[in-house]
Amino acid sequence: MYLAHISDDKLREQTIREHLEGVAKLSAEFAASFDSEEWGYGCGLVHDIGKYSAEFQKRLRGGAKVDHATAGAQELYRNKNVMQAYCVAGHHSGLPDGGSPAEPAAFYGRMKKELKDYQAFKEEIEIPAFPALPLKPIGRGGFSAAFFIRMLFSCLVDADYLDTEHFMRPESNTRGNYDSIEQLFDRLYEHIASWLTNYDENTVNGRRSAILRACLEKGKKQQGLYQLTVPTGGGKTISSLAFALQHAGEHNLKRIIYVIPYTSIIEQNARVFKEILGSRNVLENHCSVVCDNTEELENMQLAAENWDKPVVVTTNVQFFESLFANKSSKCRKIHNISNSVIIFDEAQMLPVNYLKPCIRAISELIYNYHCTAVLCTATQPALKDFFPDFMKAEEICPNVKGQYEFFKRTEVINIGEISEEDLISYLEEKDQVLCVLNSRKRVQRVFESLKGEDVYHLSTYMYPAHRRRILKEITERLKDGRACKLIATSLVEAGVDFDFASVFRELAGIDSVIQAAGRCNREGNRNRVDCETMVFTLEQDEDVHIPAQLKLPISAAKQITGKYEDITSPEAIHEYFKRLYRFRGEGLDTKSILEDFEKGIPSFSFPFADVAGKFHIIESETKTILVDMEEEAADIAERLRRGEHSRELFRAAGQYCVNVYENDFNNLDGAGMLEALCTDIDTDFYMLRSKELYTEDRGLTVKAERGDALFG
Repeated sequence: MYLAHISDDKLREQTIREHLEGVAKLSAEFAASFDSEEWGYGCGLVHDIGKYSAEFQKRLRGGAKVDHATAGAQELYRNKNVMQAYCVAGHHSGLPDGGSPAEPAAFYGRMKKELKDYQAFKEEIEIPAFPALPLKPIGRGGFSAAFFIRMLFSCLVDADYLDTEHFMRPESNTRGNYDSIEQLFDRLYEHIASWLTNYDENTVNGRRSAILRACLEKGKKQQGLYQLTVPTGGGKTISSLAFALQHAGEHNLKRIIYVIPYTSIIEQNARVFKEILGSRNVLENHCSVVCDNTEELENMQLAAENWDKPVVVTTNVQFFESLFANKSSKCRKIHNISNSVIIFDEAQMLPVNYLKPCIRAISELIYNYHCTAVLCTATQPALKDFFPDFMKAEEICPNVKGQYEFFKRTEVINIGEISEEDLISYLEEKDQVLCVLNSRKRVQRVFESLKGEDVYHLSTYMYPAHRRRILKEITERLKDGRACKLIATSLVEAGVDFDFASVFRELAGIDSVIQAAGRCNREGNRNRVDCETMVFTLEQDEDVHIPAQLKLPISAAKQITGKYEDITSPEAIHEYFKRLYRFRGEGLDTKSILEDFEKGIPSFSFPFADVAGKFHIIESETKTILVDMEEEAADIAERLRRGEHSRELFRAAGQYCVNVYENDFNNLDGAGMLEALCTDIDTDFYMLRSKELYTEDRGLTVKAERGDALFG
């Protein structure tokens, strides 16, 4: 009897045949969602035939490691099933680069590798024939083929994980505990039914209802590419969910995936979805999730591994880096993207440096994997030129221009170049004002000049629990009508429902200006003409450096301010993005990822590992610093110091951590201000020794050069 697994207690055994057939059935079920059932079954049936070697059977009882993944790949390769062979070759170590026979670790090198004798598999397993490739290529077809391999690979590795988990933990039954799409739609409809009867388009609620009705109606239409251009205040969160659930029910789709740029928006949207649909139906897949108990945490962790929930709310980083990953742990979820409605919230925030490969990935999901994609935003980017010619976006929102005029709640005025002193004078005259600047250094200087009990500062160098306290305090002051001045970087421009009487925004991208303007008279309770959003540039200062990623958006925005009186109009927004993307040119695929895959045809030599290694939406390396100024944080620090490691502990720690760029980290560490708590895991944790560097009003302040002892 040939074994695949022995239980941890040594009391139960799983034969190779049982495992292969179990994985094959699951993999076939997953691949059926993109018309590849037999391909999924074949990969599952062959993936572990290398375990039929005598050496692997010894390995199960403590013998030396043995390569069992290459055997099935070689059998498939000899049968000219190259795409399937990639999947089987990578099911443990990750999809390899194609390479050449001269490179032992590359795919083609492994196809020549000498292996231990595994031919006993023929007594129990017959390698199946595969039908024609169920794929419609886009462009030259290289990217399409590589994308298909990764999706098939996802089916295989998720099936392998699940079958093994079921054998090792037969008592575990926490998966699949959620409601159907039809039940979720009924729950949503009950929530919105009374709104739909409002046809008075002279009121805010009447306009929101018109948009909501349009979303429900368009949800009945064919699958494809849509855009939902809803101004701030138009209710796009609920409206987009209504479209998605209606559409999913209409086309028998499995899930709704929200892809969002900021964690703050994820938390806000997920909270709304959970209140309407029930917590067990919504998965928040990001690093800041906090759970109330161990059972909830385990349920969430299991669901996060393969997105096993009907509504998934995730980040741009998580979504796209998974689609370009090569490791099984990151890829196992992506087959569950097929047969989904994907909402790209704040679509103007799609990663510009990787815009072309990201748009191609979205196109593949629509064209080959039965997905519908919705580009959802108040500032619709000019993306149509990047989608295939045959793929046209249909607008969901009725009368975009009219909605823009109706929901406009502030006058945006360009006051040109001013000095820092002028800006401070303007702000001193205001009671409730938000000021958003491009430089952290400028923010701190202006804050220090205005400092008083009604002046606040928000920074990414504050830990999340601290930031939430300040956000709550600011919101309460604004609601009570008390004086409140907030000086911040762009972190307040999305997912924070502030309602200021006036806003000052240093010129950045037009989309950023509009996001800032959305914090002015947000609730529409004031007269629009009395609520001004002042856009300005600041006199140059040698001590202030504008972040490199802002230089092109600012340049394009300056051209728009010279041409359009209303820089927030749909026409100005469209032209801004056209100019920005034209300026970027080759920078829209800064690492030539699209071309790397396209030129892999016809040799099927794809750079899976290479691309996974260089596709990073957030390029700058950061380090994690725990600030243990609260009782819970001090307890977490002590537990980490004692060597405790768990995902639950790391998530709890995240509420008290600041992520700093490498240069700032080196300055702090070089001056002896940090204590290493644990550095033997994927995420290094350091603790701030010098508590005077962290203040309630400013968060973490770093001024010293490395080796200096003076910090302020």
